[in-house]
Amino acid sequence: MNTTPRVRFAPSPTGALHIGGVRTALYNYLFARRHGGSMILRIEDTDTNRYVEGAEKYIIDSLQWLGIEFDEGVSFGGKHAPYRQSERKDIYRKYVDRLIADGKAYYAFDTPEELEEKRSQTANFQYDASTRMSMNNSLVLPADEVSRRIANGEKYVVRIRIEPNEEIVVNDIIRGEVRINSTILDDKVLWKSADGLPTYHLANIVDDHLMEITHVIRGEEWLPSAPLHVLLYRYFGWQDTMPQFAHLPLLLKPDGKGKLSKRDGDRLGFPVFPLDWTDPITGEKTSGYREAGYFPEAVINFLALLGWNPGSEQEIFSKEELIEAFSLERCSRSGARFDYEKGKWFNHKYLQTKPTEELAKYVMPFFADNIFDDKDKYRKLLAAIDSVKERATFPKELFEFVEFFFTAPESFADSDLKKRWKEDTPRLLTELAEILRALPNLDDEQATEESVKQWCEAKGYSLGAVMNPFRLVLVGQMKGPHIFTITRILGRTETVNRINSALKIIEKI
Repeated sequence: MNTTPRVRFAPSPTGALHIGGVRTALYNYLFARRHGGSMILRIEDTDTNRYVEGAEKYIIDSLQWLGIEFDEGVSFGGKHAPYRQSERKDIYRKYVDRLIADGKAYYAFDTPEELEEKRSQTANFQYDASTRMSMNNSLVLPADEVSRRIANGEKYVVRIRIEPNEEIVVNDIIRGEVRINSTILDDKVLWKSADGLPTYHLANIVDDHLMEITHVIRGEEWLPSAPLHVLLYRYFGWQDTMPQFAHLPLLLKPDGKGKLSKRDGDRLGFPVFPLDWTDPITGEKTSGYREAGYFPEAVINFLALLGWNPGSEQEIFSKEELIEAFSLERCSRSGARFDYEKGKWFNHKYLQTKPTEELAKYVMPFFADNIFDDKDKYRKLLAAIDSVKERATFPKELFEFVEFFFTAPESFADSDLKKRWKEDTPRLLTELAEILRALPNLDDEQATEESVKQWCEAKGYSLGAVMNPFRLVLVGQMKGPHIFTITRILGRTETVNRINSALKIIEKI
């Protein structure tokens, strides 16, 4: 068996890629890179009834945005092509025939109506060793009738034949040894004549074997299917190539119990998809992490720690650090609660590390075209972003924080005026304007602040009586960075002009 790890991420194109699926892809990626292995992207599209147009492209675009890289697969190529299961139907058919010939599977002609009637008659009906001999299948029908029905084009499925009271052992890297008695398993459908395609159970096993997959890392929800997959490996005689399983813990609701769902995101106001998604059938639009202003590396860092413990207090990891530290053995068995506020914290931390020039690219589109062709205004923008970015979680917030640097206020918050504007405020600000006009410039924040404080002290003015209305006339409300950072960025002329303009506007109120 191949000893170099080969893993696969195998989503179904049935809609947008859920953030839980992203985490599964991430853990596969980190494991493969940690051990010098390779990663395959396989699209499992055999469920034609649930196929959604555009979903495959959405999946690929999402993974590319996040920087989760593949070595082969759909859109990447490789020696095991094709990697889209709908294009591999001829490959699967021979394995179906092999199981039937070996007595490990059988034809079943039961109609949906017949199955529904059985379910209505028997509580918790299961198609298995205890019921199959009373059903409409090749185990009870004469061979010539089976051949005639197939030749006449009658629809049928192929079911695996599971014998009762056999112990099936699943060795899981995360959960240890899991033992299942075959009696509780039903004879799952492996192949459907209606479309000539296999179900997930057969296609999954055949592809993992042929593509030399060494480790199957997937969500906990797939654990119930693992015994069947172990059994199929046994039926085919592929025990020596059986991959190691690792079933990841669920992502849980931020509040309450159960698996994280899209409804939780809608209800609490956070994305559960990596990119914006519009359902092609309903037209419903759902926001994604990218469009919400998250950085891909912040999303990766956040997801990596949902279900995996690095064994240290470190929280901020580069991709390279995650690869170096990652271990399946340190993944939790219990579900990980989805703390979306922590996701915002990660984004805030990553925003602080971004070069100011990069952040400026997010802000510039909100202003008039070509405004920053003026080098002085561009430098002013960079200085403004530097002064406020500590307050921001998302790039889109930066525009709200820096807009006032480029647009002098023409109105002022009523609540702030009532609280901050006193009878002697116009006189104090007029004197302040003269003090600032007399300074060489306002480039040195500390020197400017010291000059204003000395003036206040000499005149016996309360610092708050000056500084609060001063901020109000420069910004329009009581917000923004340190007041003398604002004056440095605005410059002496603009600062004095704003004082004088505001005094005229407020006088008329």
